[in-house]
Amino acid sequence: MSVVSLLGVNILNNPAKFTDKYEFEITFECLEQLEKDLEWKLTYVGSATSDQYDQELDSLFVGPIPVGVNKFIFEADAPKTSRIPDADILGVTVVLLTCSYDGREFVRVGYYVNNEYETDELNADPPAKPIIEKIRRNILADKPRVTRFAIKWDSEASAPAEFPPEQPEADLQPDEDEYGADELDEEVEEEGPEAAAAAKGQDSAAAAAAGDGDAEMGGVEENGDAAEEDESDEEGSVDLENETEDELEEEIEGEAAEGGDDAMDVDEKPAGATTKPQQVMAH
Repeated sequence: MSVVSLLGVNILNNPAKFTDKYEFEITFECLEQLEKDLEWKLTYVGSATSDQYDQELDSLFVGPIPVGVNKFIFEADAPKTSRIPDADILGVTVVLLTCSYDGREFVRVGYYVNNEYETDELNADPPAKPIIEKIRRNILADKPRVTRFAIKWDSEASAPAEFPPEQPEADLQPDEDEYGADELDEEVEEEGPEAAAAAKGQDSAAAAAAGDGDAEMGGVEENGDAAEEDESDEEGSVDLENETEDELEEEIEGEAAEGGDDAMDVDEKPAGATTKPQQVMAH
């Protein structure tokens, strides 16, 4: 069980100009007293073709963490356009909000971001050199992709199992009673080449499923041995960084641009600074 649970993220300034700061109001619950602070990071994916254009916009240590429900404001600067290819400034990309404890990431939230010009004329005929001050961003705030990871917290008892549990009952069945590869090959040969192709396809699908691993931003929750679908994401596992721009634009298309909540005034803090969360009192 996770000691810290992310309860909600509210994007305060959305939509906004491309050059505006990102402002997130983050609410989380802490079940036990923690010895260390939480580290939050915001990363901008600059290009779908290479991660060398990813930018860490800001990082913030939050603590000490009181037990209960807590809330704080996380601000991060806009990405530096000099580090983004001109061809990738407009269109759809991703921002990743992550949180780690003692260097171990336990939750990741990904949002689609659509960057476009403020006027239809510029969108219809965009200039070769992007006009940054006329670009606005719209974060698809209602469709985050959430991934949770089981980590060790302060005690060894909280550490996730490194290996699957023992299954002694699996060894009770005699080997000669099992349906082995030899019998399967004989059946495939008898049924002809079409059956052989089908069997090969099944083997390939099984191998692919076994090798997929955990989606980086899949809307799924990993708890030790079992993966449980996250209630906040009904669309299943999705790797946002590997999706094509056309697929991302289809996700964005049809979404109306709606204004976010008014931004809250907070003290600016340098990257890596520590802030204290505001505890939310239960009624």
